[in-house]
Amino acid sequence: MADAEGNRSCVVDAGDPSIDKEGDMNFIGILIGSEDPDRLVEYYTRVLGEPGFSDGGYTGWMFGSAYVTIGRHDQVMGKNAHPGRIIWNMESQDVQADFERFKAAGAIVVAEPYAFEGEEGSSIATFADPDDNYFQLMSPMEM
Repeated sequence: MADAEGNRSCVVDAGDPSIDKEGDMNFIGILIGSEDPDRLVEYYTRVLGEPGFSDGGYTGWMFGSAYVTIGRHDQVMGKNAHPGRIIWNMESQDVQADFERFKAAGAIVVAEPYAFEGEEGSSIATFADPDDNYFQLMSPMEM
């Protein structure tokens, strides 16, 4: 999508009927960079189970059609100074049960399940990894 000056943008007004909701882009994943990826891989393996792939220094778990991938990154040092800046989410049919499973596996709990404001019956729980990156379990919500 381009503005009047021809600048490209990925910001989309979902309510605009002229926007092709199918689009020509597909979100395929997120890469979590770390100076100690082995520590993150060990953590996420305990919490999420065995990864879907591990190759060339990158390890990933697939959720739906997207991967959460861990790998070394030379511009990342230490813990995340702003863990709430990017929070990745996983949809769960039973947030409380998955929360208990993650917690028992050693997940770092930031916030126990709570109702999402204005969404009756919703549930969301927040966790952190050892680099202080946040991720959440969320009940399905209509968009």
